[in-house]
This record gives sequence, structure tokens and C-alpha cells, in this order.
Amino acid sequence: MLTIVTEEAPAAVGPYAQAIKAGPFIFVSGQLPLDPATGRLAGNDAREQAAQCIRNVAAVLRAAGAGLENVVKTTVFLTNISDFAAVNEAYAAFFGAHKPARAAVQVAALPRNAAIEIEAIAFVSRGGGEEPLG
Repeated sequence: MLTIVTEEAPAAVGPYAQAIKAGPFIFVSGQLPLDPATGRLAGNDAREQAAQCIRNVAAVLRAAGAGLENVVKTTVFLTNISDFAAVNEAYAAFFGAHKPARAAVQVAALPRNAAIEIEAIAFVSRGGGEEPLG
């Protein structure tokens, strides 16, 4: 296993890694909509915050030698499920035709009073190309 750390994404707000690479998988910890340069919340609404979360996920993946195209599963945590449509707009802008599996759940609260948090699992083959999981 390999711990992934990058200054291009916000530092973890607790005792955990930004990501762990285990075999061909990269497990990206939940990314809050924090600006990595300031450590402050980025964006005034759920769409803008979702975009920052995804930028942070992408930065962590880059540090691990991968990209959003390698994402196979995400989990989106929302403090208000009514923001689902706005989050989908930002999500679609980043992922385009690539559509990883996803779950979205409403939670009571998130750290730093964020409206959203996104975690991801990515798959990269040992040889650099895609290979079947089964």
C-alpha cells in the first residue's frame, strides 16, 4: 500500500490520508470543497462547492498517477438532498461521458460546514492500460 499526499489538494482535516493506493485501486478520502491554497470553503452554493470537491479529487488522483477517467465509484454526501440537481450539473461538467457508479446520501452535517463532500475509488492497471476486474 502507498499513501498519497499532495499539496494540490487540501490537507486532511483529521488523522487520515488524502488517498491510499492498494494494488490497482486508489481510495480517495472524502474531499471537502476547500481551496488548497487558503484552506477555506470555496464557492457559495452546492454547484460551486461540488466543482471544488471534484477538482480536489482530481488533484489527489494526479498525485497517484491517475485521473478522473479512472474513477469507478464515487459517494456524494450532501447536507441538503435538494442540492442534488445542482451537484449533477457540476459532476457532469467534470466527468462528461464517463459515468462512474455513484451513491448520493443526505447527511446531518459535514466538517467545516460544507454543503458537500465527495469520495472516490479509482482503478489503474499495473501496466497503465485498462484491464478487466474479473
